Amino acid sequence: MQKIKVLDSHTGGEPTRIIIEGGPDLGDGPIAKRVEIFRNQFDDIRTAVVNEPRGSDSIVGGLLCEPCDSSCVTGIIFFNTAGYLGMCGHGTIGLMETLKYMGRVKNGEHRIETPVGIVTAHLNDSKVSVENVPSYRYKNTVKVEVPDYGLVVGDIAWGGNWFFCVTQSPEEQLTATNTNRLIHISLKIRNALIDQNITGKDGAYIDHVELYGPALNPPNNSRNFVLCPGGSYDRSPCGTGTSAKLACLAADGKLAPGQVWRQESIVGSLMECSFEWADNKKQIIPTICGTAYLSAESTLLFDPADPFAVGIPNSIAR
Repeated sequence: MQKIKVLDSHTGGEPTRIIIEGGPDLGDGPIAKRVEIFRNQFDDIRTAVVNEPRGSDSIVGGLLCEPCDSSCVTGIIFFNTAGYLGMCGHGTIGLMETLKYMGRVKNGEHRIETPVGIVTAHLNDSKVSVENVPSYRYKNTVKVEVPDYGLVVGDIAWGGNWFFCVTQSPEEQLTATNTNRLIHISLKIRNALIDQNITGKDGAYIDHVELYGPALNPPNNSRNFVLCPGGSYDRSPCGTGTSAKLACLAADGKLAPGQVWRQESIVGSLMECSFEWADNKKQIIPTICGTAYLSAESTLLFDPADPFAVGIPNSIAR
């Protein structure tokens, strides 16, 4: 019986499951190349770890890898029920708490190799700050006609994943009791982007949709709702999504370098974020700060007689 050992955590309510033993051998090439090996040869492991019946749409998985860059403490490949992620902000915060539990890191600065570049995480007891990959707004004031809903306007931005950041739409209540409605609307927006051939740079698929509203907690700047690739929503404020948001705010001159932006999630959890300009002044270097907590240490079992040993296909489960 195959066994995979994992450590589970959550960052602001959003779960992360890191494979620490029993994962596939992807060789020692660049992390981006190893993602392709994972996708083409071992995708059953991805679905087995995060799909039902062991997982759910909300779980982001991660596979620890030996980094190519010796200055990095680890490499990481993030994935979910829909596929593979370039970067994951909440997942990196959870990763640092996981590595601390494993005894691999202590307080201080640590470099992590991801498929889209090296990120730097600073561990300070219970808090983790992550200096994300360079982020930028690709297009602004993009108009999308959403069938049976109306006109939606937003910005397309990169924060480690591609986001459509909605700036104008019919008013929606951003509350935890309204998530079914928000998922429905966000899926309609994402489908309209596909139908109208609206993409990220070089035709990249925009797999995240982000809605905004006033914060419910007065010290915070904004509340968001983030549709994830698998069709679920992010319980955390979304690290890569907030990086994309900061890029848009910076481009509009609405946030100054070093100024803290307090992003509230749909469930009320918080990330404190800021940015500095990259050298070219066309991109920003965002820093996201949050807290993760370990929630489980377990061994996943894979019985070859189990018809759902590699997970229920996401399209069927949903």
